Amino acid sequence: MQSLLAGVLRGEPRAVARALTVVENNGAEKRALLQDLYAHAGDAQMVGFTGAPGAGKSSLVDRLISLLRTQGLRVGVIAVDPSSPFSGGALLGDRVRMTRHSADPGVYIRSVGSRGSLGGLGASTREMAVVLAASGCDVVLLETVGVGQAELDVMSVADTVALVLTPGSGDAIQAAKAGIMEIADVFVVNKCDLPGADALVRELQWMLHDRRSLRENWQPPIVRTVAAQADGLERLWDAVVRHREHLAQSGFARVRQQVRHKEAVLHLLEAAFRRYLEERSRQDPEWEKILSGSGADVLDPYAAFDELRGQLPWLSGTDRTVL
Repeated sequence: MQSLLAGVLRGEPRAVARALTVVENNGAEKRALLQDLYAHAGDAQMVGFTGAPGAGKSSLVDRLISLLRTQGLRVGVIAVDPSSPFSGGALLGDRVRMTRHSADPGVYIRSVGSRGSLGGLGASTREMAVVLAASGCDVVLLETVGVGQAELDVMSVADTVALVLTPGSGDAIQAAKAGIMEIADVFVVNKCDLPGADALVRELQWMLHDRRSLRENWQPPIVRTVAAQADGLERLWDAVVRHREHLAQSGFARVRQQVRHKEAVLHLLEAAFRRYLEERSRQDPEWEKILSGSGADVLDPYAAFDELRGQLPWLSGTDRTVL
C-alpha cells in the first residue's frame, strides 16, 4: 500500500492506473488508499462537461487538453460511457477519440462505465477524481455519459459545470426547462457554425434574463465554440477560470467543498446501510419475504418499511413524515 501511495503521489502512470482500478472495483485497499490521498487532493480544478449525446463534449475535452498543455498544466480526464444493462461493459469510446494525447506524460485519461448510475457519472467517479488530483493533475476534466435532463451528479463533484448545447436539436425547448439547465456555470454553444446558433444563443439569453435569482451570485456566460476547428477554446477556459475566481472571492468555493464532503459521507452511509439490509435478508428468510413482498400477506412498500423499521431499534424512532 505504501508503495502504491508513493507512486500515485509521484504521478507514476502505472501506480495511478492501479489505484483507479482499486477504487473503481471497490478493492480491499480502497479505503486506506483514499484516506491517505484526500489530504493531497485539494488544489486540482474540477471541471465537468455535461449535455446530450452528440453535443461534442468529447471533442471539446480533447481540444481543451491541448490548450491546457500549452499552459504547462497537467490534465486528468475521466470520461464516462454508458454500460450495457446485460454485460455491464462499456464501449469506452471517449478514450478512442483522445488518442492524440496518449504519449503525453502530462495527460492521464481514464474511461469508465456508468455501471447503472443514472446521474451521468459512474458510482466511483468522485473518488477516482481524488486519485487524479492527488497524482499531481492541475485540472481534472469530467465528461458525463450524456443522458439528458437527469445528469445532475456532476454538480456534486465539479467546481465548474459546463453545459454543452448544439443548434438544431430542440434546444429552444430544453432552454425552457429547469433541471439540468439550472446547474450550468457556463453555457457552451458548440458547433456554432451551424444554422440556428444565433437563435439558440438568444433563447439562452432570455432564459438567463428571466431567472429570478442567480445561483451563488454568478451570471453564467454563454460561450460559442466550434470544437472541430478548436475555435473558442480560449474563451471557454477564460470563463471557467473567471468562475473559479468568483467562487474563491465570494466564499462559495468553501460552501461547495462542504456540500461535496456531505454528499460523500451520505453516499458511504447509504451504501453501508444497503449492504446491511441485503446481508440481513440473506440470513433471515422472514426479512426476505417482507422485502420481496412474497409473504402470505403482501404488504405495500410503506407497510413493509414500517414492519422492518420496528425491528431496527436505532431506526424505529424516526419520524414517519421523514421516512
